[in-house]
Formats: sequence, structure tokens, C-alpha cells
Amino acid sequence: MAQQAYLTETDNGGSGPERRGTRLRRLLGQRVRRFLDGWRGDRRIWRRGLVLTALALALSLVMVAHARIPNRYGNLGSLTETFLPWLGLAVPVLLVGALVRRSATALIAVVLPAVVWLNLFGGLLTDKTGSGGELMVATHNVNADNPDPARTARDVAASGADVLALEELKASAVPTYEKALAPTYPHHEVVGTVGLWSRYPLSGVKAVDIKLGWTRAMRATVATPEGPVAVFVAHLPSVRVKMEAGFTARQRDKSADALGEAIADEALPRKILLGDLNGTMNDRALNAVTSQMRSTQGAAGSGFGFSWPASFPMARIDQIMVSGVEPEASWTLPRTGSDHLPVAARVKVTTSGS
Repeated sequence: MAQQAYLTETDNGGSGPERRGTRLRRLLGQRVRRFLDGWRGDRRIWRRGLVLTALALALSLVMVAHARIPNRYGNLGSLTETFLPWLGLAVPVLLVGALVRRSATALIAVVLPAVVWLNLFGGLLTDKTGSGGELMVATHNVNADNPDPARTARDVAASGADVLALEELKASAVPTYEKALAPTYPHHEVVGTVGLWSRYPLSGVKAVDIKLGWTRAMRATVATPEGPVAVFVAHLPSVRVKMEAGFTARQRDKSADALGEAIADEALPRKILLGDLNGTMNDRALNAVTSQMRSTQGAAGSGFGFSWPASFPMARIDQIMVSGVEPEASWTLPRTGSDHLPVAARVKVTTSGS
């Protein structure tokens, strides 16, 4: 009876819902056949779209050989690598262009940059987040001009992080952060414009010279229940994109090299770097650091984890990197009063090699 009630007869003897579905499929089928017939009858499909084909090949070349783009002129190589994932947006644009132009040559050529992009970044599209990890760490560039530092402090403390690094601390705002974070973190140290707050005791605290002339990096030993971990906090110099000079990053690059040396000289085998590096993992200028540490986002995150600018994140320049500990999960935290998003990670300190 239920079936009869559903399949009501129409004037022409067909059932209402079934007939509408059949009509829609027939209409779509006709349009698809008409589209394909247009391609089959067009002898110019292989000669059209040569400009689109050239653009697809050039895009592929840029992504494949990004490490060979010279930095000699305006640090063009680093600029390209900073926003490298966004080049993938050109693929659907080229695809639509190839379809509109009815160019088989361009359509085939668009496959190449799509494959290259997936090879570079496809792994970031999968969720690699695990449920383990004894230690949760977080880092946040709080912005020197933050209008509400107390609220920002409470927001990041609410994340549940065991160890919290803050960068761009203005001297006049430090007491506000100390007061707001004291109930959660009994141990803390501020060195220059960076600070470290911890549930566990800190020792061996010292400034790290990153060749700036003032202090924007520090190192401390955190006495976790699973053993000591060397934690570095760093805020590398900012970069600028200028019409007359391109991507100006010479001081950032020099500081990255100095930070890499300090990490390499660290005696403790378990190391964590927290901070605003003003560069992405793809940026060759950070090789002194990235060559010896793993990104928690790349190893155990979901998605790209973009952190800047907070209003519309386009790049992950706030990093959590590790060596001698195992990343288990990595993610961004909700927006605060800063122009950066906080980032967090859980790591397994008691690895097999510990």
C-alpha cells in the first residue's frame, strides 16, 4: 500500500516522482551529449588554447623548480615559496579556460600542474592528527599593539597547553600577561620580547643571540614528567614586500642561520622550537632550522594550518618544530586580539630513542 501511495498515477500513465527524475536525467544526458558532440565535430580542438597550455606548463615549472628561483632579485624565490600552496588556485581557473575554449591540448596540459601540486601538498589534505602525546605546547605572537592583552592571555591559557610561548611582548604589557597567566602557569621567564610559561619547572634560561642587536629569542630546559626538554622561543625579524625592493628578508635570513646554529649546538637530545619565524616551511631561507627539525603541522596536522594574517590566514609563519620527540597532533587555536592565530601541538616525549 505504501508503494501505491507513493507512485501516484499521472494523466499520461507515468508515476510523478519517477517521471520527473527520468526527465531530469534525460535533459542532463542530452546536454552532455551535445557538449561532447561539439568537441567531436571540432577539428581545431588541438590547435586552440596554446596560451592556456603555455600557462599550465609554466605553472608546473614554477612549482617543480621553486627552489631554483633566484633570491638575487628581491628575494623572489622566498616570496614564491611563502605563498607556494596558493598557486594551486590557478589550476581550476586554467581548467575552466580550457573547457570554455574547447581546447583538448590545454585540457591535457592542466593535468600536469594539478599532479605537481598534489605531489607537493596532497599530504597536507589528509588528517594525520593522533590522540597521543604527553605534552601540549602552544605559541602565539600576541602583537605589541594588542588592545586586550589580559583577554588574549586568558584565551591561550584556556587551550590547556602545558608550555606556552609568547612573542612580541611589549615591556609595559608584560605585567598584564604575568598576572593573567599566573593561575595556570607557576613557572615563567621573559627574556627581551619573548617569554615562556610552563606548568613544569624551568632551568637553564638564557637569551639566544640571533644577530639583531636586541633580544628576540631564548632557550630554557623544561623539566617535564617524562624528562628534560630544551625549548627554544624565537621571533625572527619581519619581512616586507616593497615595490622598489621586492621581498626584503636579509635580516630574517641572517637571524634564521644564527638560530639554526644555536639549535644545533644544544646538548639535550629532545628539542622543541616555538615561535614566529616569519617564514614558511617551504622557504629555503629557513633551511638552517628546517633541515634539523620537523614541523608538527606537516607531521601530525590536518590541513595547512595557516596562522597569518588572523583575519584571513594565508601562510603558516608561526611554527612548532621538534627534534627527538614525536609529533602527535597539531592545530591552530581560535583568534585572539592579535593579528596572528595561536598554534598548538601535542608531542610524545617518551620516544623509543629517548
